[in-house]
Amino acid sequence: MKAKVILLIEDNPSDVGLTQRALAKSHIANKLIVVEDGQEALDYLFGEGVYVGRDITELPALILLDLKLPKVDGLAVLRRIRADERTQRLPVVILTTSREEQDVAASYDLGANSYIRKPVDFNQFAQAVQHLGLYWLVLNEEPPKRSHLR
Repeated sequence: MKAKVILLIEDNPSDVGLTQRALAKSHIANKLIVVEDGQEALDYLFGEGVYVGRDITELPALILLDLKLPKVDGLAVLRRIRADERTQRLPVVILTTSREEQDVAASYDLGANSYIRKPVDFNQFAQAVQHLGLYWLVLNEEPPKRSHLR
């Protein structure tokens, strides 16, 4: 059984480090792939750009998506994920500092599985990451793979 991969789409190096520390503190040893902007995230998921040749059947078990990203914003990334049969069932958790009600609404309208505001306190954040890991990587039943896809 292959290890479940977490794709972290985050442009802030401090938040990447915070997430890595929170995963380690929570004993979540899954491989973490970090991409720094929305275009890189799409390239990774769909095997384009610098990720040409990547086996795109190997999809992450969980996507942690920031909304405020350079090049392609998080909502556009989510829209593209949900529009493609290969990725539309992937669990996507919005992990952002945005408190904008329209961001919450748009995220859910576009098919986000969850919306979490990044707590400022590390212990709160580590606890949130631990709960995320337990639920999405251990307890959650993954949807079946689509056999008719490439």
